[in-house]
Amino acid sequence: MEKSSKSLRAALSRRLARPGNVLAPECPSRAVLSHVTSRWGVLVLVVLLGGMHRFSQLRKEVGGVSEKMLAQTLVALESDGFVLRTALPVIPPHVEYSLTPLGREVAERLEVLVDWIEDNLPRIIAPQV
Repeated sequence: MEKSSKSLRAALSRRLARPGNVLAPECPSRAVLSHVTSRWGVLVLVVLLGGMHRFSQLRKEVGGVSEKMLAQTLVALESDGFVLRTALPVIPPHVEYSLTPLGREVAERLEVLVDWIEDNLPRIIAPQV
């Protein structure tokens, strides 16, 4: 019993030492988690793992997203420091989106989840039918 209480204390200490706590209602990490794990946030981040994309390219690759939702998603991910927006001084306007190093880090983690879902889809949907 001694060992498990030490493990629990160690886990609690690590949790308290972290700068964020998504379980705390007022923690800003909740907003970041919401942006990253939103319906479109996951897809945009995973698509951008393939490199720089223009808005129209992103819209084509992320099937079903409206212009408004894609724009809102990109603004949120940019404000969190995951996406870099580069506006080139040309006419017509040319804007490119790419991942920042932090964005690549989170997108690689999401890609593992997306791959797992795709690989296990038959097992996931079997109970639903």
